[in-house]
Amino acid sequence: MSEARETVRLDVWLWRARFFKTRKLACEAVEKRGVRITRSEQTRRVSKPGTPVGAGDVLIFTRARRIQSVEILDIGTRRGPASEAQALYRAVGDEDA
Repeated sequence: MSEARETVRLDVWLWRARFFKTRKLACEAVEKRGVRITRSEQTRRVSKPGTPVGAGDVLIFTRARRIQSVEILDIGTRRGPASEAQALYRAVGDEDA
């Protein structure tokens, strides 16, 4: 049997990775605009901030009128400094919205 994958709430990860200043802003963005999550070559759109995400997931979301596409490398344990936050993800590509 495979080992369970570590996950964290989507809004918490977006906040830890410093895409949003507060968890409330992250929640509102997920609820209003939604996020596309690609896992195991399957993409789905979610609008629930409590959706679990983990390493290997690719997120596509809008922020400041730009489409952000990032691969999660680590879920992190806290909201640390920017250098720590940048180690949580790898940019896949950015486009204008």
